[in-house]
Amino acid sequence: MPKKSGPSTPERPGRIEWIFAPDDVARIRFAFSPIGELVASLRVLRDPARHSFHLPWLRAVRPRLGGIDLSELFALVPLHGYIVDFATPTPQTPMPDFATELERVRRTPPERAAREAARVVGSDPRAVERFVADPEAGVERFADTLERYWKAAFAEFWPRVYGLLEADVLRRSRRLAAGGARELFADLHQNVRWLGDRLVVARRWSHSAPLGGDGLVLVPTSFSWPDVTVMVAPYQPTLIYPVTGAGTLWTSGPPPAPGALAALIGRTRAQILIALADPATTSALARRLALTPGAVSQHLRVLADGGLVTRRRLGREVVYRRTPVGDSLVCAA
Repeated sequence: MPKKSGPSTPERPGRIEWIFAPDDVARIRFAFSPIGELVASLRVLRDPARHSFHLPWLRAVRPRLGGIDLSELFALVPLHGYIVDFATPTPQTPMPDFATELERVRRTPPERAAREAARVVGSDPRAVERFVADPEAGVERFADTLERYWKAAFAEFWPRVYGLLEADVLRRSRRLAAGGARELFADLHQNVRWLGDRLVVARRWSHSAPLGGDGLVLVPTSFSWPDVTVMVAPYQPTLIYPVTGAGTLWTSGPPPAPGALAALIGRTRAQILIALADPATTSALARRLALTPGAVSQHLRVLADGGLVTRRRLGREVVYRRTPVGDSLVCAA
């Protein structure tokens, strides 16, 4: 995910410091970033030993990547250090879909893309030079390759990742409501400290500034685990933190082979069935999968008629869950 941008403050080396005005805590918001997780997964591909709990995902997706040239993505998303910020724009809404975020990448001004690419230090300087020489074409290539990579390696697994991130946000939102910023940041990450009127993040570079009414965006991540990263001006202040329970992401079994399941029951129904690893309402599934509630309801009706899901009313909500037959079908796939 994104790294740093903006000016440094030499007098305070090795820390990011956001200064909160009295009403800035009210402007803290959470958001998910499918494109941020996708970009972070590029590092997982290249350094699986550091992210061993993602090995089930790696084994599932590597055979699919033979026809995709990821060299330019790897060049601009090196294993260590700065990654181009334009690849992971700060989410503008709590639950942006991948297509929306990808369109923002495509709209990156060429001069900004070239400026950020020139800051990258990696193992493929020729690829970086090619990008900088024609950033307009470079951004288009970069976005096209990201889209192909998403479809091949991530789209069908996103509901499971989203479920983990959603659970973390719900828990932390309750902590913020109950105990304010001090309670929220108490166990966010060992490099993050709340000091009464400011949030301090230990980093290898420095920046200090008031939030200035922009608010702070908190983005949970599983594929950047265990790191914490930030974005500062000219972007909206953003803190990307490792999700709680990242090691449990694939413990319910390795990622299924959604292609085979999709061939059997249809792509969208396969995605819904996979997303029901944990019980969910129609509206929750619609948000996760970027579908309309009406479309999800129709597919759930078909899955229920086929004995793959069951429904139960809890108060004013109807919650769906997989049946043992549905579980067996997903695991077999």
